Amino acid sequence: MVVTAHPLASQVGEAVLRRGGNAVDAAVAVQFALAVVYPDAGNIGGGGFLVLRQRDGTAAALDYREKAPAAAHRDMYLDPNKEVVEDLSRKGHLAAGVPGTVDGMVQAHQQYGSLPWPELVQPAIDLARRGFPLTQKEARKLNRERKDFLRYNTRQPTFFLKDHWREGDTVRLADLARTLERIRDKGRAGFYEGPTADLLAAEMKRGGGLITKADLAAYRSVWRTPLTGTVGPYKVISMPPPSSGGIALLQLLTIAQHYPLPEWGWNSVPAAHLMIEAERRVYADRARHLGDPDFYQVPVAGLLDTAYIRRRMHGYSPTRATDSDDVYPGVPAPPESPHTTHYSIVDAQGNAVSVTTTLNSNFGSKVFVGGAGFLLNNEMDDFSVKPGYPNAFGLVGEEANAIAPGKRMLSSMTPTILEKDGKLFMVVGSMGGSTIITTVYQIIQNVTRFGFTMQGAISAGRFHHQWLPDWVLCEWGALGPGTGLALWLRGHKIAPKYGGIGRAAGILVLPDGRLEGGADPRGDDTAAGF
Repeated sequence: MVVTAHPLASQVGEAVLRRGGNAVDAAVAVQFALAVVYPDAGNIGGGGFLVLRQRDGTAAALDYREKAPAAAHRDMYLDPNKEVVEDLSRKGHLAAGVPGTVDGMVQAHQQYGSLPWPELVQPAIDLARRGFPLTQKEARKLNRERKDFLRYNTRQPTFFLKDHWREGDTVRLADLARTLERIRDKGRAGFYEGPTADLLAAEMKRGGGLITKADLAAYRSVWRTPLTGTVGPYKVISMPPPSSGGIALLQLLTIAQHYPLPEWGWNSVPAAHLMIEAERRVYADRARHLGDPDFYQVPVAGLLDTAYIRRRMHGYSPTRATDSDDVYPGVPAPPESPHTTHYSIVDAQGNAVSVTTTLNSNFGSKVFVGGAGFLLNNEMDDFSVKPGYPNAFGLVGEEANAIAPGKRMLSSMTPTILEKDGKLFMVVGSMGGSTIITTVYQIIQNVTRFGFTMQGAISAGRFHHQWLPDWVLCEWGALGPGTGLALWLRGHKIAPKYGGIGRAAGILVLPDGRLEGGADPRGDDTAAGF
């Protein structure tokens, strides 16, 4: 089974599995297909994380997160008065980090792939060259971003600048097809060297960006040890730093297991209140302690220590909200001497892959590489551009996530795999910036504590709190009017979130061995299996 954010990408992944490819083969093909049909987040100009569980239970984690260019520095988005220049880290050429996606896919395929590389890239080339029909949601997004495309591009991407796109319109991407052909034929060198690297460097020079050919040549993705933890009967396998997702998810699940959520009921007043209070404390820890482990000693063991996690709930009141101004990051034990889309895949042999990949904001920096046809990320905004200053998702950060040359920026991406009784149980992840962690958390709780199906768990209404700003984002209908009023009376500030929170993709292994896919109705997400 394959679950992705776009029906055509799901079809590409399913076709690879039908040909006998494994989960990593399908992941590679899906990644490149999403770069064509889902350009607001699917990409070759961004980065991501991959978590793998093989059928024998061994696990691996691949970090292909973007990196700061060599010329980057901690004050690069500040004016002479040390104040943040609005939007400089979010839009335009200076917002882009060195892309990691292509190197990540090459590394994953070299380590675990089984089908020939060209066969996995070719479906994306076919989609780009022959064209594909726009969904209603994708047409709407292209229309909405048209002004930024015009403003931030040195060479206008005419293939995306139609006056008004409609559902069913065909998009053909000849420049992107040529770029993908170079990747098909030369692998890593087809992107980080040669004509594509020349085009990217030229785009940076025209637009005042920092990425150079030397930055591209130096980029390497990194295999990291997955984070694992036991919560009740489940083993959780997730992404370590520079993702904050794995640590935050394990903290939230550990807190929740000590409370009778099933007795309280799904999204009931006491259950929602507890989850919000836990999220408030966990996101405070995220702001202080999380960053790139190659540059900062992240106290992973201390943050995941059960006693520490339980201490973080000191001061929790079951009847009253905590003011976020009164919540501070904890002091864990020191370390011992480490717009986004998600897809989930399980192959016929039982290998599982959970992948979250991103350009950061919708369509990233809004900048297309002239002549190469792909969008660049705006991941530099995921650094702490100034201590305490919120990024595009309202998240604040401190020294652990300060800008430095060659450093990977902190992420909320949370690709996750669960085992139960030593067997594969669930593959799950989500898009959604800072809401990714709480989305994955709630989906897991929905299945493991409240008995939802996979589709039901993903379709169910969601809410989110991230310490600062001090309000609860809530989808329409996620909390009934009585629950919302009761939480408000306890001191929670509730704000409606129109358009949904997160977009998840999940696969659940049923007791009889069949697979149930969960595709998020908030988008065009599709499950495809056989």
